[in-house]
Amino acid sequence: MIHFRLVAFCLLGFAAMLATGCAGKTGTAQLQGANDATSTADQAPAPPAQPATLLNGPLDPFASVDEGDGDENDPWETVNANIFEFNRQVDRFVLKPVAKGYDFVMPDLVQVGISNIFTNLRFTPRFLNNVFQGKIKGAGIEMGRFLINSTVGLAGFFDLATKIDLVTPEEDLGQTLGFYGVRPGPYLVLPLLQPFTVRDFVGYVGDVFLNPINWLVVPIIEVDGIPSVIAHKNRMTSSIIQYGARVGEIVNERSRNLQKFQGVEEATLDLYTAVRNAYLQKRAQAVRE
Repeated sequence: MIHFRLVAFCLLGFAAMLATGCAGKTGTAQLQGANDATSTADQAPAPPAQPATLLNGPLDPFASVDEGDGDENDPWETVNANIFEFNRQVDRFVLKPVAKGYDFVMPDLVQVGISNIFTNLRFTPRFLNNVFQGKIKGAGIEMGRFLINSTVGLAGFFDLATKIDLVTPEEDLGQTLGFYGVRPGPYLVLPLLQPFTVRDFVGYVGDVFLNPINWLVVPIIEVDGIPSVIAHKNRMTSSIIQYGARVGEIVNERSRNLQKFQGVEEATLDLYTAVRNAYLQKRAQAVRE
């Protein structure tokens, strides 16, 4: 039985995700200063500024998305753009001010540690999606990272696995669907959430089900016959923990990115298109990996 809390969790839990959505994860539209001024007239002009990338290669938010990188499939552009602007204003007037106050009182070391803990807790979906794609080496690395960081790394607070180069690309269900040939579908922007394609949104919801924390520890999903640390009847306690942890994670991540995306709006003429193109390129590259 799936409670209404699952829907509420998806919406409220990422209530500030535009930190990583329209200003964070979608912040791949940030421009890096790549224009080197030249004094000679015969020199070639400096290359256009490039956005920051979350993957290995540079992403150009102003370039069209090639056929190999997925289609610019945005039939709901008018609605998407309006929702994108709403999310941007929520970030500007609500999330960013809160994150600034949080950053003022919270040491950087603690912020990094909190981020590491939440990443460690999402081990199961990453591990399973490696298995689903037949990436046994990646699954093994994820298992090794989890064991090292959960023990020596003090419940994931310290990411010691990365320090010894035990790293692998993060896999999710959206990438798994793409691996098996499911097309991305239309680009999708939802209130208070990160951007998606239809395929990635289905994968996002699926990953919620794949994480046992959501039905064994603080259940948003009730599975008959399977007990949980917090009893299903204690819905208020479970909800407070879920929402509090999610909002805390989002504020923490926004705080860590306060300077990274400074000035991106001023540097980009069409922020919506830049974010969309960068997101589609990033996801297409993630599926290819």
